[in-house]
Amino acid sequence: MTEVATPFQAPEMQLQGNPNAVSTNMENPSTQSTTRSDSQKMWVIDDFDIGRPLGKGKFGSVFLARYKPERVVVALKVLFKDQIKKHNVQHQVKREIEIQYHLRHPNILRLKGYFHDQRRVYMILECADAGELYSRLKKKGKLEEPEAARYVRQLADALSYCHAKRVIHRDIKPENILLDGKGNIKIADFGWAVVSSHSRRETICGTLDYLPPEMINGHTHDHTVDNWAVGVLLFEMLVGRPPFEYPDQSVTLQMIMNCRFAIPPSVSEGPSDLMRKLIVKEPCMRLSLAGVLAHSWVVSMSKVPIGHTQQPTPVITASTTSQVTQNATE
Repeated sequence: MTEVATPFQAPEMQLQGNPNAVSTNMENPSTQSTTRSDSQKMWVIDDFDIGRPLGKGKFGSVFLARYKPERVVVALKVLFKDQIKKHNVQHQVKREIEIQYHLRHPNILRLKGYFHDQRRVYMILECADAGELYSRLKKKGKLEEPEAARYVRQLADALSYCHAKRVIHRDIKPENILLDGKGNIKIADFGWAVVSSHSRRETICGTLDYLPPEMINGHTHDHTVDNWAVGVLLFEMLVGRPPFEYPDQSVTLQMIMNCRFAIPPSVSEGPSDLMRKLIVKEPCMRLSLAGVLAHSWVVSMSKVPIGHTQQPTPVITASTTSQVTQNATE
């Protein structure tokens, strides 16, 4: 297949009628095209063995799956068109596919392709064996500094790559960061991401605990919302909770707007300094991602070996298409 010329041209996807799909090699996919030759096979759900559910969202579910012709294990995200249209997020889904498909970075979850039928949209995603960072935090409570520093370094590098392509993620949080079997992060869920030809945006989006002051105040924002989120995530990884988490939402909002938070004394000076340079009220004063990568704590911690348990190869007990439909709608 030929490469799409423009960096972020969306593959054609209709949310109703005329279902179409484009195939590619699962191990080394090329950029999708809206045209196909007779030798190119259209993906269909029967091309996949469907395993256990990996997660469920408002518009569908994610399943462990195996592409039968090449026996490649993937994650298959199944979205229902009626739910997409009901919540008027057609543009958001198209944008998610458009952006994520064209991003190529080792710490960004790879979207290998998509296809759709009359009722559903299917996104074929790289499988991150170890699940969400959120689950790891919930299990461990908080992380040791070397592990947290590793994730911050990889996150900053991936976001720097995104920003160079004018992509702002806008929803960095533990639930949207996956882990592979080797202890590397994979940024996922680009549903709130945007490609901005302008330096400032106005849409309020994301999760309250991670929202920066400029979003809460209704002001315009830029790529530095992601820098803020890196600082908030670092705090949560080392403390076990976000810096602005309070039972009363109005208190959370007030504390974010005033940028008032306290770092526990149990956190050493290195990461504390990095937090204070990222969780800053004025966007222009936040440390750059290049600054994060060059920070002495991040650099020193990157030299500390981290032990990780290698994840076993996922076992897939094939289910039928009807089971996919049932599981995704329950």
